[in-house]
Amino acid sequence: MKRLGKIALGVGLVVWTIMPIYNMILVALDDDAAEYSGHLWPSEMNFESFRVIWTQDYWYLEHFWHQFGNSCFMGFMTMVLTVAIGSLASFGLGRMRLRHGWVLGHVALLTYALPASFLAIPFVHIMHRYGLSDSLWSVIASQTMFATPYAILIFQQYGRLIPLELDDAARVDGASPGQMYWRIYLPLMAPALVAVGTYALLLAWNEYLYQFLLLSSTQSMTVAVALDQFFDSDEAPWNYMMATAIVYSLPPVATYYALRRYMVAGLTMGGVKG
Repeated sequence: MKRLGKIALGVGLVVWTIMPIYNMILVALDDDAAEYSGHLWPSEMNFESFRVIWTQDYWYLEHFWHQFGNSCFMGFMTMVLTVAIGSLASFGLGRMRLRHGWVLGHVALLTYALPASFLAIPFVHIMHRYGLSDSLWSVIASQTMFATPYAILIFQQYGRLIPLELDDAARVDGASPGQMYWRIYLPLMAPALVAVGTYALLLAWNEYLYQFLLLSSTQSMTVAVALDQFFDSDEAPWNYMMATAIVYSLPPVATYYALRRYMVAGLTMGGVKG
């Protein structure tokens, strides 16, 4: 009886998780742009919404692929900068044997004490003062700022699994700190690098508030911001919206499933001796 209860609970959780995604697909395949028919299974597979996206044959989707490229650039640069800054910081704090270095690493986590929404207005003001309004780099800076403290934490925890004797041996052989970082630290940290990079990519890809506040022109918008324009219409084309959302979700889903083995290794091994 207990086993049946666990199975029922598991099935219920799976159904609860899949239902929103399934509903998105149904709406995207529906032929009525203004109103969803409500069928549990589409009577006819209508892929017109996806054709419209591919050809950008709708006035809200005229710049879809350019905006999709903006989203990819933003996510990729956030991932690269987060991994670079986080790994350099953790290397300096953990491998250079700085006095009280652990304090600096934990202080970085205090940034999570304030909700991101509270920092939005001051951050927008700072970006305006530096002339980065309506620039993808302002969004990249904000997402890197929020992802880096977590990256430093994971890298520090994972780095403890790497024996310090390797660094001592490299110093005896005449290796510089830069060579130790590039040839010893980074290769051995590969699983953690992949895990944190994927986390940073997903964080930037799913973020909306800062993109909405910082990006205003059509050329600089990402897909997340462009989707909001659909609600400006008196009758929102729900099938186009859902089809756009499905296409937009494909890159992070593909990235996660391609790298999930490395993500699990990086996150779990980093927490074993934390």
